[in-house]
Amino acid sequence: MDDLRATALQSDRFNLWLMGSFALLALLLAALGIYGVMTYTTAQRTRELGIRLALGAQTSDVLKLVTLHGMKLASIGVALGLLGSFALTRLMKSLLFDVTTTDPLTFSLVPLLLAVVSLAACYIPARRATKVDPLIALRSE
Repeated sequence: MDDLRATALQSDRFNLWLMGSFALLALLLAALGIYGVMTYTTAQRTRELGIRLALGAQTSDVLKLVTLHGMKLASIGVALGLLGSFALTRLMKSLLFDVTTTDPLTFSLVPLLLAVVSLAACYIPARRATKVDPLIALRSE
């Protein structure tokens, strides 16, 4: 009986493993993409951030400025992703068991996870921006 049950659930387990792997890969790619964009944007704004620091801005202000800029962009992405996922729920209905297509727990935890990953991806370049030496930033051009 155990073999019969294992055989019957084998394709469902494979689908679950495959979807989970793709979800983890998508989360990793999203984090790397946000990190790359924020690193590039911060590098482009090195002179501006150096001037802000030279004029007396606190490092916490610069950290907040860069992080909030990245989180605004990430929030727009999460909102668009939620709208898209609501629109495509009917396609996933055959793959779900004992869960509705618009499960409130899923639709609240996944955006929260994406926000936390986005915050971590924005924090690293923002932290690096606080280490900018104003003299070097002003002499760069």
